[in-house]
Amino acid sequence: MSGTLNKVMLIGHLGDDVKIHYFEGGNCIGRFPIATNESYTNKQTGEKVTNTDWHNIVVRNKPLRFVRNT
Repeated sequence: MSGTLNKVMLIGHLGDDVKIHYFEGGNCIGRFPIATNESYTNKQTGEKVTNTDWHNIVVRNKPLRFVRNT
């Protein structure tokens, strides 16, 4: 599938420190969890509902660059 591009943008909260492992030859792998939230109001009860989903992210064989806002 040469020439294709897959792009995902997850905006959420970093759940743990990024764990990076480097291999011989310059390749690396990074792993970290991200939490995303979905909020809505239940129309029947009027109650505000928030659902949190956790995503385990793995990045590999690319130079890793992370921007962390605190």
